[in-house]
Amino acid sequence: MGCIVAIELFITAILLVSTTTFSSADTSPIPADASSLNTWFQHNVKPLADRKGTIDPALEAAEAKPRTIKVRKDGSGDFKTLKDAINSIPTGNKERVIVDIGPGEYVEKLKIEREKPFVTFLGSPSNMPTLSFGGTAREYGTVYSATLEAEADYFVAANIIIKGTEIDVIPDEGGTFITAQARNSESEDTGFSFVHCKVDGTGSGTHLGRAWMSRPRVVFAYTTMGSVVNPEGWSNNFHPERDQTVLFGEYKCEGPGADPKGRARSGRQLTPGQVAPFISLGFIEASKWLLPPPN
Repeated sequence: MGCIVAIELFITAILLVSTTTFSSADTSPIPADASSLNTWFQHNVKPLADRKGTIDPALEAAEAKPRTIKVRKDGSGDFKTLKDAINSIPTGNKERVIVDIGPGEYVEKLKIEREKPFVTFLGSPSNMPTLSFGGTAREYGTVYSATLEAEADYFVAANIIIKGTEIDVIPDEGGTFITAQARNSESEDTGFSFVHCKVDGTGSGTHLGRAWMSRPRVVFAYTTMGSVVNPEGWSNNFHPERDQTVLFGEYKCEGPGADPKGRARSGRQLTPGQVAPFISLGFIEASKWLLPPPN
């Protein structure tokens, strides 16, 4: 099961809906025009009332009894911090918990544990809260440096600004890599897809990804890339044999860092057919679990 973070009305992970009477086909692609994202989402992700009997039974049961907890920095809610709100959710949770987040910046390092499914982070579209934390890979390790880690099934966030969402690269003498996806087998259904993103920063030596393992899958689509991106784009991580096994793809990206000239052998400019699985709703099986955010 996957999770989705919808941030500043940009879709930053791939979604899915089922081919039921009430939903569009899994192949419905994310539109090239970012201003059309909301319309696309509303057309393809229908509410629970239209999809009963088609989503995971556990989710349908959880949605029957949703509860809301409020987080307000000024103390007017149930909690002042998101960490305290998360801690209040019981292990083995079986109902939708909507964490209603008030405006302001919350400087916290957050993790939704695997044993706490059915959590929604919800902000106001007219005054979105910001989640931030200055964690680095040097301090926390590559895997655990994120501001927000969501390991639990059925996690959704909407109308939330998460700083690091816009990728701002800081130069490093040892080389800078935006991704290091750890897929090692064709049987693993994992990968990263960045859609309607912006990559910027300082320097000019940043790679979009490196082949940490033998079969990573990373795609950037409709992304604006600044001159911070190394002309090579991609790295085989000093394993030339991985040039033949990785899937490092780009599709209709723009900006000085998106020039296909000089790209490494491991990188590809994808065709519409090749990119389709990565910019369509099928990538994270959302027909089983993705619902519109609550009003």
